[in-house]
Amino acid sequence: MFTPEHTYDLVIVGSGIAGQAAATSAAEAGLSVVLLEKTGQLGGSSAMSGGWFAFTGTEEQAAEDIDDSAELFLQDLLEVGEHLNDRSLLEAYLAHQQDTYRWLKAHGVVFREVEISSGQSARRSHNSSIKEVLDKLHRDYTDLGGQTRLNHRARNLVRNTDGRVVAVVVDTPEGKQSFTARAGIVLATGGFSRGTDLLKIFAPEQLAAIPYGGKGNTGDGLKMAWKLGAGVADMSSVSATYGSHPETGEEFHELLTAYYMGAIIVNKHGRRFVDESQDYKTLGREVLGQPEGLGFEIFDAKVRAASHRGIPLKDIDTLEDIGHVHKADTLEKLAEMAGIDPTALVQTVALYNTAITGQQDDEVGRTSLCNGIGELLPIEQAPFYAYPAKPLMTSTYCGVTINTSGEVVDVDGEVIEGLYAVGEVTGGFHGAAYMTGTSLGKGAVFGRVVAQRAAAPRAAVGAGHAAV
Repeated sequence: MFTPEHTYDLVIVGSGIAGQAAATSAAEAGLSVVLLEKTGQLGGSSAMSGGWFAFTGTEEQAAEDIDDSAELFLQDLLEVGEHLNDRSLLEAYLAHQQDTYRWLKAHGVVFREVEISSGQSARRSHNSSIKEVLDKLHRDYTDLGGQTRLNHRARNLVRNTDGRVVAVVVDTPEGKQSFTARAGIVLATGGFSRGTDLLKIFAPEQLAAIPYGGKGNTGDGLKMAWKLGAGVADMSSVSATYGSHPETGEEFHELLTAYYMGAIIVNKHGRRFVDESQDYKTLGREVLGQPEGLGFEIFDAKVRAASHRGIPLKDIDTLEDIGHVHKADTLEKLAEMAGIDPTALVQTVALYNTAITGQQDDEVGRTSLCNGIGELLPIEQAPFYAYPAKPLMTSTYCGVTINTSGEVVDVDGEVIEGLYAVGEVTGGFHGAAYMTGTSLGKGAVFGRVVAQRAAAPRAAVGAGHAAV
């Protein structure tokens, strides 16, 4: 049967921040580009995220006298990743993150707040309205002539006789079609948080987490590249993120990290079981091992007052409005409401408060609010609050191996010519765990790197003609 063919300079599969950044940057470089999206809606998991980008050396940091540096950023990335990261990818990120930050702002992106969060020892998570970010980039991409195709699911990558990837076969509403790329195919297909088959292989224990992420995140890109011999990295580090109510829906990003604001985490027996200052992927693994895979964030009026409505991770106001937060004048009453052992909770909070005064060591070794930063706060000021939460499988943070240009490399470390990968479909960047803001950050940074790499041959040809 005849398969209709379409030819572009660059074919990008997936429309989250990675795919969109690559598409817009490539269009700006003068390439003809098509953006293929598996579902009927743009944005993927990025559109469901909290909108945090990790950058350093920014205007927002300078305005608040935040002490940070590229060197500290690198150190934090290595430590949270337990030095399992590919350092070359981290260094590439740091080399390009300033340009990417300025590029986003040039496209009208506004960063509303700068916060410290998982894996950070300085405030470098910059919050945005992520849907607005994606909309702005897509609008500018379209204005430059970029094409978009919804309900187009990539199925197979096609190589020519030299082994170069030259096309992708796609299921479309009109049947199978082939999209040929002169400069390359870019996989920006996300992870496999919705891919039960792959989770069963690589992280079966994570099936107990709340499924989340883009509906199209079933591992299509990983499988296509894997079939061509692509290497993979970080597959043993898949973990859900802790902090979402058991009834979390997809209406908004419900993830509360009150533990970085001063809360403790207890199980239904009222006992602490983990140092709450660790990254929230590590916390996710620990919480899954507790009864019912459930942990309660316990805090008082001081932490409640630090809520910031509309800002993901610290929006206690909205969570209380929708009935997901328990509130009581005493710890005993709070425990009864939340289904926690009252006597044990009172004892646990008393032990915690005593440890803060220095009279004894903390029972789980906690010494800070987040990653070594911030003084611990006693839980003592009524009313008291409890937020029941489970790990949320937002993203898998592992996948195909790439080099610093975003080119996919095979199991022997050789480049698979014509094939790029960016964003969550890639592995090697995060290592064992994840720093807040580096998912959207690496998607934008490496999306632009790939676009510039793909455009380089054309620029070289143009320069040669000019010289003549």
